[in-house]
Amino acid sequence: MRLTVVICTHERAASLRRTLLSIVDQARESGAEIIVVDNASSDDTAAVVNAFVGVRYVREGQLGLCHARNRGWREANAPVVVFLDDDAVAAPGWIPAVQGAFADSDQAVGCIGGAVLPDWEVPAPGWLSPRVALALTIIDWPGGRRRLTDLSAEWLAGANLACRVAALEAVGGFHPWLDRRGAHLLSSGDVFLEKRMMHCGYACVYEPAMQVRHGVPAARLSHAWFRKRYFWQGVSDAVMDVIEHPPSRAHRVLDTALSSARLLTRPARLVSLFRNTQDAAEFEQQCWTWIAVGRVAGLLGAGGR
Repeated sequence: MRLTVVICTHERAASLRRTLLSIVDQARESGAEIIVVDNASSDDTAAVVNAFVGVRYVREGQLGLCHARNRGWREANAPVVVFLDDDAVAAPGWIPAVQGAFADSDQAVGCIGGAVLPDWEVPAPGWLSPRVALALTIIDWPGGRRRLTDLSAEWLAGANLACRVAALEAVGGFHPWLDRRGAHLLSSGDVFLEKRMMHCGYACVYEPAMQVRHGVPAARLSHAWFRKRYFWQGVSDAVMDVIEHPPSRAHRVLDTALSSARLLTRPARLVSLFRNTQDAAEFEQQCWTWIAVGRVAGLLGAGGR
């Protein structure tokens, strides 16, 4: 099974080098292609890439993770593209695990994603529950390889996601309204891609043997970061709703009013939105409220739509 590894990067030359070191030998032994898509970086990303023999450098000037990922799979020469984040490190045997999973699958399998385990820079704080920590791109679903049926319960992360190019072409790739754009923490481009694949009849498969470690810097382990992340999750949810069911102006205004009204019926939750609680259950509820606030903001156009 021929495949292309695509690493999209923006201003992360240092971590990109570690990512490349984890896969260059695997790629050489398996015959895999590696493409690094530099998404409008101003650091020395190009020099880092050029120091590795056989790694192809591509510059994508339009800022946005979706644009970089779409550029990557369209540049690929293999029928399967596997996306790896620029702050992730692939486990030994990662590429063979991807190849083996596709070798055992039929053409109805559109994408296969693996485990994404946290690489903590500092220990996780006590107020961080496992459910809230999912925002750090932690994927470690129990059980073995299987097809996913409910993406609201279990999903695949773009940090470690292999797709058939034919399936990407069928759904038009990653939607340009979603995922990171500079400081905006828009997300869910990977999950929305999986939803579209399943709608088109493709299967999405979880393969735990396809494992990477994903960096969790200390700067993200703050109440403020999670508030921002879950606010933007709510914005992303609203954007996905608009993509799937483009509302009339009147319907959008009504949806915004009803969502705002639901928030106002729970004033205690709104008052506690900025409380730096040490209680994991309390902070979890706070994060879910931030999703609701973000969804209202998204309906008002915070996501640019």
